[in-house]
Amino acid sequence: MSFIADSIISHLPSKRKTSPSGWISFNSVCCSDKRQRGGFIMAGDGAISYHCFNCNTKASWQPGRQLSKSMKDFMRNLGMDNATIGKLSIEALRQKEDIDGYKATILSPTFNPRALPLGAEPIINFLNNPPEELMPVVKYLTERNLYLEDYNFYWTPKVGFNNRLIIPFYYRGNIVGYTARLIHPGKQKYFSEQQPDYVFNIDRQTDERKFIIVCEGPIDAISIDGCALLGSVITPVQNYVLKQLNKEIILVPDRDHEGPKTVEKAIEYGWSVSMPDWPDGVKDVNDAIIKMGRLAALWLILQAKETYDVKIKVKAKMWFKN
Repeated sequence: MSFIADSIISHLPSKRKTSPSGWISFNSVCCSDKRQRGGFIMAGDGAISYHCFNCNTKASWQPGRQLSKSMKDFMRNLGMDNATIGKLSIEALRQKEDIDGYKATILSPTFNPRALPLGAEPIINFLNNPPEELMPVVKYLTERNLYLEDYNFYWTPKVGFNNRLIIPFYYRGNIVGYTARLIHPGKQKYFSEQQPDYVFNIDRQTDERKFIIVCEGPIDAISIDGCALLGSVITPVQNYVLKQLNKEIILVPDRDHEGPKTVEKAIEYGWSVSMPDWPDGVKDVNDAIIKMGRLAALWLILQAKETYDVKIKVKAKMWFKN
């Protein structure tokens, strides 16, 4: 722990809680927050970051840099006097002089490019003269109420993948993995190349959005133009990546035996959760869209959204029981 980080932690409000991922949550010191929406985290090398998820105030510092105005303001809001802040500023300058060629720890993950299965191309490339074996894949898309305009779906005629819909994973415009979904019943429904902590469809979450709907599977995410965890587990890094978008995060869990655990973690991270009154037989977002259409499903998701921990827990007991 660095001297600067140690000093800040000693001034944090006494009423706080620490998540397994390392986030320290407390009532924000920069606004009238009463729901512990202030978040502070420290990396192993002493880099620190503060984010108020109520008013969106941010401040950060890492070894090798001077203290920014936003970080000094954060320190004052914590109750530090100018003399203490001055000492910490000098300490930051000293560390800057001591570090030669310092490379800052990046809290956000990086993802390396990955190749798609051999021969894979966008499905639209085959449409002028579509192979017969492609047609079941197109039919599968239609059955799931998906369209070629919804996503850059891929396919390959190579044996082993020619009966699968290939969904590339993009990050900052690069393909960093994929999942190949079997279009008929059989073993190994999904064959995936997936890097840890990846959030599917993150590139599509533009600045003008007010919220991000987070599902478990990629087809659900494409159906609602949201993001997917690619499983039922929310990792600390996924939480961090999503919160950097500065939008309300709304989890829509699958209605299965793993769903309650996902909801518990969402509560811990301060997400909203939606458990809609789906029609009978619906267990996820895509099922709902097939039965109801996109607008009706989205309306139900937003109507069922809960923000307060207690309400989410009460609703979850009934929702998963039914």
